[in-house]
Amino acid sequence: MSLELYFHPLASYCWKVLVALYENETPFEPRTVDLGSERERAELAALWPMLKFPVLHDHARDQVVPESTIINEYLALHYPGRSVLVPCEPDVAQQARLWDRFFDQYVHEAMQKIVLDKLRPAGQNDAFGVGAARSQLEVAYGVVEQRMASRRWALGDDFTLADCAAAPALHYANRVAPFGAKRPHTAAYLARLEARPSFARVLREAEPYFHMFPG
Repeated sequence: MSLELYFHPLASYCWKVLVALYENETPFEPRTVDLGSERERAELAALWPMLKFPVLHDHARDQVVPESTIINEYLALHYPGRSVLVPCEPDVAQQARLWDRFFDQYVHEAMQKIVLDKLRPAGQNDAFGVGAARSQLEVAYGVVEQRMASRRWALGDDFTLADCAAAPALHYANRVAPFGAKRPHTAAYLARLEARPSFARVLREAEPYFHMFPG
């Protein structure tokens, strides 16, 4: 098979890519990586020394593609399908990229700060950093709430790159910093994302690993 995806079913940035692959029913070979395995760790490092997943290996084009957003752009360019995840019109495509970045930088990263702090050894927690992350999430939630009051998906009627980013970011963020009743449009957007067949499949496949989530 041309495409191999190195990933972990619980990893939130991997979910972005899985949503894009499932959205367009793109054939690929899943390669689950356990970083605790010396062999699997070495295999990933040979492709991408930064030892971060997801990593896409395209054998047909002899390309190794790291980073979730870049992978999704690569898939849209070289393996397009029925869902046009990167809009054809340049100004709309720019908006898709903007909101992809928004969900990664202001929701996803803040959520991960809170989660990773739970994994720190006792006495080495970063209360200041977690507080700043929670404050950032509150601001980001406000932006999402206002935006989604008048939209079905992040850009409107079409599911795009931005929604692939929103799905894991909002799902995990809601676990560690719940939206609450004051964010009904954000909660409704997440419900639509979780009902989308591509993301619903990701959640089903991750379910056996949810006991490992420290949130």
